[in-house]
Parts: sequence; C-alpha cells; structure tokens
Amino acid sequence: MMMRIAIAGGGLGGLTLARILHRHGIGAVVYEREASRSARSQGGSLDLHPESGQQALAAAGLAGRFRSEARPEGEEHRILDPAGRTLVHHKPQPGSFSGRPEVDRSALRDLLLDSLPGDAVAWQHRLVAATPRPDGGFGLMFDGGHSADCDVLIGADGARSVVRSLLTDARLSYVATLVELNISDADRRHPDLAELVGPGNLWCIGVNQILAAQRLGDGSIRVGISLRADDRHIDTYRSKRALLDIFDGWDPRLTALIEAGDSPPTPRRIEAMPTGTRWTHQPGITLIGDAAHLMPPVGEGANQAMLDAAELAAELAAELAAELATNPADPDSAIRTYEEAMFTRTHPIAEMSARVQAMMLSPTAADDIIRFFTPQPTEPAPAD
Repeated sequence: MMMRIAIAGGGLGGLTLARILHRHGIGAVVYEREASRSARSQGGSLDLHPESGQQALAAAGLAGRFRSEARPEGEEHRILDPAGRTLVHHKPQPGSFSGRPEVDRSALRDLLLDSLPGDAVAWQHRLVAATPRPDGGFGLMFDGGHSADCDVLIGADGARSVVRSLLTDARLSYVATLVELNISDADRRHPDLAELVGPGNLWCIGVNQILAAQRLGDGSIRVGISLRADDRHIDTYRSKRALLDIFDGWDPRLTALIEAGDSPPTPRRIEAMPTGTRWTHQPGITLIGDAAHLMPPVGEGANQAMLDAAELAAELAAELAAELATNPADPDSAIRTYEEAMFTRTHPIAEMSARVQAMMLSPTAADDIIRFFTPQPTEPAPAD
C-alpha cells in the first residue's frame, strides 16, 4: 500500500511540499482550514531568494511559471527618514531575475495550487487534534467533526501550529506589533502616493517605529506599520487617528499613506519561537516553515518554509524509491535526515532575523540600516 501523507496547512510551505511529492509520484493530502483559495487576502508580496524560495520552485518544476508572475522591478527599495529625506535608494537592473524578484503571495499560492490535482487540497479542514495510533501513524480530528488517518503527519500549519505541540513545548514570544492597511487602485486614486512608493518597497524609519509600503501586482499599495512590543491592547491600533498620533511630526506626504487606507487598520502581534528550537525525533511526524521555526518577518519566513518543503520532499522521495523496490517504505530515516539539516540551516538564519528585527525598531535604526545596506570597503590584507 502507498503511504498516506497528511500535510496540515495549505500555505506556501505545505503546497510546495505537496507539489514536489506529487512530481515524484507520491500522493499527499493538504488539509487547509480556509474554505477556498479566495476566502481571505493572502497578504502582500515577498522577495524569493535564489538559494531558497527560487530553488524550491525549481524543484517543483515551476521556475518558468514563477518568472511570468514575478516582478523584478519590485526589488526597488527606498528608505526615508521622518522628514522625507532619502537615506538609501536601491534600483535593480531592469528585467533581471538574478536577484530577489518580488511576487505577490496570492499569485505564488495560486501558481502552486494550479500545479496540484484537484483533490490534493481538502478545504475547510482545520486540524484541532492529532492522536498517535497504537499501530503507527496518526488519527486526525478536524473542526466540524471530520476525521482522517495518516501514516505520516507533516505540520505546515504556521505560527499557531497544532502539530508542533506533539513535538515540542516551545513557547512563542511577542516581538513587535504590525498594523496593516490597503490602498486600492493607487495610480488612479492616489497618484502622488503611487509615485512615492514606486514599483517596489518604501521604508520610512523613525525612532522605534517604521512606516512601510509596498506595491502589489494588482496596482494596490499595502501599508505596514511596525512598532515595538508594548503592553497596549491590540485594539488601540484599529484607529487611523491613533496611528497618526504615533507619527505626529512626520512629513505629511508620508502619513498620507495612513490616511489613504481603504478601511480601518488591521493590527496583529508578531511572535517568534526561541532561536535554536529543536525536538527529539518521533516516528511519522515533523514540521516545516513557521510551525518549525517561526521568525520575525524580515524576509526569510516564506523562503525557508519552501526550502524546508523541497528538502523534506527530496529525502522522502529518495527513501521511498529505495525502499519500495524490496520492502514497505519507512520514512523515518528521511525525516531524521531532513530535521538535522533543517535545524543546522535555520538556526543562524533565525538569529540573524532576530537581530535585524531588533535593529529596525531601535532608537538608532536609521543609522544602523544605512550601514546594513551600504557595501563596506574591503580591507587590504596585512603585509607580511
């Protein structure tokens, strides 16, 4: 019998895993809590790194389709101070995909969904419990009373992972507050803001706070306000007036990004797992993406989730191909190999992400970020 693989979570990591397994002839079911692919907004855009996200898409056979969706011009990046002065302005080489081209999360998710068989995703299946079975594998229980069994369970279920609790009791820590707004049809409705943001990303760096904006492929602008973790109630940030008070004294051309939002602001707490989190291997279960190593959102989360998926799929495919020739397949060797490599790879990236997050919301953020983005001259080798 073919092994039954269940993937909890239909985000970028879970879908990448399902796609690569499918390419190797290995079936898997993705259990996703949302009712459909269009049930909610998928957020803004992200830059896919050649050594991680793009590598995973190549393994998925989707590099060409990615190029048709990606926006290399979205790599353009401007950093301003509260008075509107330009501190850094990075322009990518026109049309080049050699760097980290931007792609809308919704477009990337659709690309992955379209690459899967129609029955590969079970929508409206929010996992609420997973119970080890005496003979191996897991019994799965979903909100609403649905149930299923699997031989291998892979938690791709994000920051609030249900599967994670079966492997580790690592606690999340609150590291920042992010408040988001959306400005639709910016070129027509707010041409001044469209010009300010440009085709890529804009960061306005203050003391312990950032006002950022990014252009999406549909012509909208997604505005993000990052603030240090504090003890204020999250509802404090649901008012534009409260946000404008926080940015009092800033250039009105910048705070106009807040005023132009189509609807009330949407705030959420940003959390992270302790860097270096590991767990003792258990048969038939593992984690990828935010479920395994939730980091501050500084550009690595989706990329590492997709690379997790590619590496785990490669290990499972190699192991199953070797085993199926003579014996029933045992995936645990593949899972162990994946976990050890993933722990080693993500530890320094999580540490770096924590440092960058702290730097960006520090009192000296502007100076620190200028140094971060400015190439340092190479020191000559000491003379003998």
